[in-house]
Amino acid sequence: MKKVTAEMVKELRERTGVSMSKCKEALDQSGADMEQAIDILRKAGMASAVKKEGREVNEGLIGFGESDKNIAIVEVNSETDFVAQNEKFKQFIKDICIQACESNISTVEELSNLKYSKDTSITIDQYRALTIQSLGENIQIRRLMIIPKKSDLSVGLYSHMGGKIVAAALISGAAGHEAIAREIAMHIAAESPDYLQPSEVPVEVKAREEEIAKAQIQGKPANMVDKIVEGKIKAFYDQVCLVCQKFIKDSTLTVAAVVEAEAKRSGKPLSLQSFIRWKVGG
Repeated sequence: MKKVTAEMVKELRERTGVSMSKCKEALDQSGADMEQAIDILRKAGMASAVKKEGREVNEGLIGFGESDKNIAIVEVNSETDFVAQNEKFKQFIKDICIQACESNISTVEELSNLKYSKDTSITIDQYRALTIQSLGENIQIRRLMIIPKKSDLSVGLYSHMGGKIVAAALISGAAGHEAIAREIAMHIAAESPDYLQPSEVPVEVKAREEEIAKAQIQGKPANMVDKIVEGKIKAFYDQVCLVCQKFIKDSTLTVAAVVEAEAKRSGKPLSLQSFIRWKVGG
């Protein structure tokens, strides 16, 4: 059998625009026959999709899937919102979300290299290329997050604007509190906090806010300055820190107080561990 050389892989790459690894696979499969390798790539939908690969993708949707072991959140981008609303595009996201949460992976590259569960003759990346061919637009898997399920973790997920924004709230201490976690995820989607709690605010950010606050109160007595600045910093925390924000469904409570109330009701040591807020293209 003819040996596949680096020069052949490079030539196939130049002729098709497909990745080096996929070119090597095609050449191996064809027995180092260049034209047959091109046919293999074309049949997989890859060579015909290559002209669209360079186009900008600023639209798309974020989906999530859930298995017994994991939760997967995946953002897939398209060129236009018209394609993002196409049922084939939505099915592609649904399929890869399900496969991501059922597989032992953590990166987009690993996801792309998986054999597609509904057709093991192709990979997820080849499935993506076929979807590009079908819809006529560049499609890219932008990012992936896997959240392992644990016996002491409750995860709430919320999709906003039809998948343009997806938020997740992770409450540690016990499973079974997904309902309140989802309500907090809804709050996260609406209020867009920057940090979980004040201790996570970077020193330089706090220093800038203090500087701005001091500039706003020039001329005040020295003994009042520190107290006023402290109040302004607290107001800043109330705006940007999730646990300090007024809960969107009950403004008499902070988000921290909502979790505390749930902990007291259930008798479990619950605490808000972390949160996620993804926006398409963000």
